[in-house]
Amino acid sequence: MSQDSAAPETARKLSGRRRREVVAVLLFSGGPIFESSIPLSVFGIDRQDAGVPRYRLLVCGGEDGPLRTTGGLELTTPYGLEAISRAGTVVVPAWRSITSPPPPEALDALRRAHEEGARIVGLCTGAFVLAAAGLLDGRPATTHWMYAPTLAKRYPSVHVDPRELFVDDGDVLTSAGTAAGIDLCLHIVRTDHGTEAAGALARRLVVPPRRSGGQERYLDRSLPEEIGSDPLAEVVSWALEHLHEQFDVETLAARAYMSRRTFDRRFRSLTGSAPLQWLITQRVLQAQRLLETSDYSVDEVAGRCGFRSPVALRGHFRRQLGSSPAAYRAAYRARRPQSDPDRTSILEAVVPAQAGPGARRPQGGPGGPSSMASAAELGKPVPEAYAAGHGRPSLPGQRSVP
Repeated sequence: MSQDSAAPETARKLSGRRRREVVAVLLFSGGPIFESSIPLSVFGIDRQDAGVPRYRLLVCGGEDGPLRTTGGLELTTPYGLEAISRAGTVVVPAWRSITSPPPPEALDALRRAHEEGARIVGLCTGAFVLAAAGLLDGRPATTHWMYAPTLAKRYPSVHVDPRELFVDDGDVLTSAGTAAGIDLCLHIVRTDHGTEAAGALARRLVVPPRRSGGQERYLDRSLPEEIGSDPLAEVVSWALEHLHEQFDVETLAARAYMSRRTFDRRFRSLTGSAPLQWLITQRVLQAQRLLETSDYSVDEVAGRCGFRSPVALRGHFRRQLGSSPAAYRAAYRARRPQSDPDRTSILEAVVPAQAGPGARRPQGGPGGPSSMASAAELGKPVPEAYAAGHGRPSLPGQRSVP
């Protein structure tokens, strides 16, 4: 569903003992403090002087404390799981490990809350807790793009869409990583109290009231962890190394010795995305990099990214990023008129060593690792590095996000 989809008509009526203005935030040991603090800041601070209606915040421990978090800090929560019974909204801002099961008692509390009409929210890896509770079965959901393949593989009944910043399915909502948690919390305030209240809160937080686009601009080219030992890994690697050539999903299926239908199913189970959409996204990402780091014309970029025509590139580029390739390049160069050594080192880690015969190296530095270099090999997560001062350029009509 779209980010601002309306609540389904079948949404449960809120139990009499629950209050819509009461928000419970469920914390676990090992959760990152940044993600955990987002709903605390949005729902736990009185900003009525700025026109933001007040929520009542209940910070609940999902397990026995003290809870250890980022940097070895230890937290104690004023409430336990029993307090969730009063909340009309329950937020799970993070989960410590995408490979370990959450505590059964916490899952039971979430199921009870949902059955009694509470709105359940999972930010970033919090989606794994909602999925473990069975609350995402048969529903659309998202999470950080890096964890989407794992979510799709572990919970095949969940319709994982790694492109969205957040997904509102009425009484169950999920978001992508970190900053997207702010987007979803603002969306909840907008749903509850209107655009003016959400805008006032956004101004206090110094963030845009509503971001456009999705996670595509932050995606890394490295393979998901889970695909590394799968037979499809070789096919995916080949596709990434030959994006400058024209080939389709049928070509990939043939290389995998599978029928198109079988290939589609296996690919989606491993990556959380349909192979055609994945291929288009990778071609657009490659186009972004060439527009940023080379002097190729838009027509040349289209050819070197495997698009059959410049028209095809322009159409997919605009759909994914909301701008034409020419406008994107102009905005990028206007924002970064001089070379940025840190940015160059990051780009060299994700731009292919060769985008086609005679391709030019990225400007501003020597050749870097191949396109299959992962964030782990760099020693820091590439998209987060982008967000921390090395973000994508602001497009016409958009505001950049710190």
